[in-house]
Amino acid sequence: MDISKYIYKRDCKFFRGDIPCRQHKEFNVHCSACDFYQKESGKILIIKLGAIGDVIRTTPLLHKIKNEYSNYSIWWLTLTTDVLPNSVDKKLKFNLENTLLIEATKFDILINLDKDNFACALAKRIKAKEKFGFTLKKGKPAPANSLSEEKFVTGIFDDANKENKKSYLEEMFEICGWKFDQEEYILEVDNNYTWDLNSTEKKIVGLNTGCGSRWTSRLWKEEYWVELVELLQKNNYFPLLLGGEQEHQRNLSIAEKTNCLYLGYFSLNQFISLVNQCDIIVTAVTMALHIAIGLKKHVILMNNIFNPNEFELYGRGEIIMPEKECKCFFSPTCKNEEYFCLDSLKPESIFNCLNKLS
Repeated sequence: MDISKYIYKRDCKFFRGDIPCRQHKEFNVHCSACDFYQKESGKILIIKLGAIGDVIRTTPLLHKIKNEYSNYSIWWLTLTTDVLPNSVDKKLKFNLENTLLIEATKFDILINLDKDNFACALAKRIKAKEKFGFTLKKGKPAPANSLSEEKFVTGIFDDANKENKKSYLEEMFEICGWKFDQEEYILEVDNNYTWDLNSTEKKIVGLNTGCGSRWTSRLWKEEYWVELVELLQKNNYFPLLLGGEQEHQRNLSIAEKTNCLYLGYFSLNQFISLVNQCDIIVTAVTMALHIAIGLKKHVILMNNIFNPNEFELYGRGEIIMPEKECKCFFSPTCKNEEYFCLDSLKPESIFNCLNKLS
């Protein structure tokens, strides 16, 4: 075989090296005469490992990166690659193989938005001309430069966090040296799923009833969900119960008591598709919140333990807080000995807020 006729261009954004590129597989083109060729000007690595909601709400940065660095390849290291949009050139699941790969690669820009020890340790080891976000100094997380100082301080002092007036996205953009200008989440939907909801033209209200097993301080009790479902049913809304495996028994119980539709729990991509069927989402601070924002849904956010300024709802939602004082700031369990804080947030308040939105 005469291999001299096979020309390859390593500086192309789409060049893989381990396997044929997508353009070659789909269009049978070769590097010597390829209309898809794009010279790679550099490489940018984003480290945002988890949780899933935090990864989704970091995607607005991609708008700015694409605008400022149009011919750069974007790599993203995370625990859940499924929620990364196609504008990310290399979606890397956090494991040993990909850690070795990025440690052996030279980057122009590194953006590490996680303050976990292992993420910061990795950021310190990676070779990059510029580093933003967080790194490791003397065995502990630290700002990579002065742009990250404010976010670092609000993460280690509760009173500083409570004083903060900036949203998470304003903070993330500032860490990178930019100004947040209402750039939207980027969340792609798999349209291969079909749902028969029989809503008869009623507005579908997705009720995300859980918040995981760790953060019980923000868990709304089951009887309140039952009351809210009944209010919605009486007022010509179509409630739909949402949740994961941890919410399954609760949702079965609510459905049995109210005859509300509950279809079960699903894979991540199916869950995104199901949320996309809804007009309004009622939820605590969960993955479902950020999925709903990414899908541009109206949102009622029940919040009691976080600074409400943190959340960017893009004018499509309302944040509703308990009527009684909550002393559980960033606490996974309720710290109030006299009452459970979220119990003072009544179903009628949620319904009235929802009515105004719709």
